[in-house]
Amino acid sequence: MATITALLFVGALLIVLETVLPGLIAGILGVCCVGAAIGIAYMRYDFQTGNTVLAIAVAGMIIGTIIYVKYFPGSRMAQAFVSKSAVGNLENEKPALLHQSGETITALRPSGLANINGHRVDVVSEGAFIEPGQPIRVVAIEGLRVVVRAV
Repeated sequence: MATITALLFVGALLIVLETVLPGLIAGILGVCCVGAAIGIAYMRYDFQTGNTVLAIAVAGMIIGTIIYVKYFPGSRMAQAFVSKSAVGNLENEKPALLHQSGETITALRPSGLANINGHRVDVVSEGAFIEPGQPIRVVAIEGLRVVVRAV
């Protein structure tokens, strides 16, 4: 019975270590250890002992998963895996562009580039094709979309 207990403990430890070790090897070895413990319990002992070990392994995995999901994301260890830096400009909306004028850089079919107040902006026309170099006016800001109309 000591072998079964040791395999269950080592398997659980390897499964937990999988969260910090790359490559899936620790997790696969952990699952194999737990499976070996269950197999040994069925082969060496009676059917009832095998079912008990299986129930303990399943209950341990369910309880461990619940505890992991509840407590790991907020732990200090998990914070090492979370990036706190921002890449690029996080300004999604550009309300300052509303009612501004500019000129198309590329053809708008219906989307393309425009020069508005000296800045290159991805824009969308209201539906009509607009040639490059045409004057435009911003008529709406819809989230990330800057909607323009030919002047």
